[in-house]
Amino acid sequence: MESVPRLRRYQRRELIRLGRKSRDPHTCLRFQVVAIVASGVSRSEAARRLDVACSTAVSAVQRYLASGIPGLYDQRHRNGAAKVDQPFRTVLHEVLLQTPDVFGWRRPTWTRELLCLEMERRGFPRVAVCTVGRALFEIGARLGRPKPIVGCPWGKRRKERRLREIRRLARKATASEPVFYADEVDIHLNPKIGLDWMPRGLQRKVITPGQNQKRYIAGALNATTRKLTWVTGDRKNSDLFCQLLWRLAGEHRSARRIHIILDNYIIHSSRITQRCVAEFDGRIVLHFLPPYCPDSNRIERVWLDLHANVTRNHRRSSMADLMRDVVDFLRAYNRRGKRNPALRRQAERRAA
Repeated sequence: MESVPRLRRYQRRELIRLGRKSRDPHTCLRFQVVAIVASGVSRSEAARRLDVACSTAVSAVQRYLASGIPGLYDQRHRNGAAKVDQPFRTVLHEVLLQTPDVFGWRRPTWTRELLCLEMERRGFPRVAVCTVGRALFEIGARLGRPKPIVGCPWGKRRKERRLREIRRLARKATASEPVFYADEVDIHLNPKIGLDWMPRGLQRKVITPGQNQKRYIAGALNATTRKLTWVTGDRKNSDLFCQLLWRLAGEHRSARRIHIILDNYIIHSSRITQRCVAEFDGRIVLHFLPPYCPDSNRIERVWLDLHANVTRNHRRSSMADLMRDVVDFLRAYNRRGKRNPALRRQAERRAA
């Protein structure tokens, strides 16, 4: 068997440098094999040092002996221009912005096979499914879960005008006129089922109590300090929301006016709520968001964190234990704002 001629140390270092410069792990490995064998080591010993199969080392040496350094590079550069280039990736990103039915396909979701057909129909060369998968990774695409929403019945200009007013109100919040984002959340004894990491072949089981029980929390998030104020109840009705209003009024006795941003749920505008607001003689002002705009209510982010950290896939068998976990999380949420210096300085600047 023909052997690799001995190389000096600087020549072996140059081989390793060329391999690393190629930015291809397989090419780099072949250069390392040749550099080790060129120092007088056998091919099997080189394979052992690099923790690869002996056939890999033998193949790299044979390519070097047959063609020299050019033989160690990836030979696919002779295949011509790459099929997945920047125009391919750009068009692929544009395709993902729409659903398949927009382009005439009788399917509501994209698959890699369907993307291959769509790109071929747009004039690009036919590529394999795995090639499209790599292209999706390169453009940062992900296989995610769509978010169901309800369209806002308002016109676009009217909706944007109201949202600008809401954002302006939150920016101008002061200690004498604090601004809160208010909403309610349901706590179910039957756990919400969500994604979780688990070993392959194992599907984790979550035991449900069977007969569901519910508790409700009405909360208000301070737009400046991020402090959360909440009350709990057995029913989600106007009385629960009125309890929250009295709690806010008691915690901010020195405030001249309290602004509350909230959605259009019926308990926020019922007669009981209107009579309760009238008792404060103008100290509490309700500002309603456009219909079906939950993303504009900042407290929704708190409820998402609550479900992710407490209620999703929980294993509590009683509502008392579950509510204890909920209250602990909400208290920890308020302590987090106190521990964060950036949030504290931001609140102090806004209050000043």
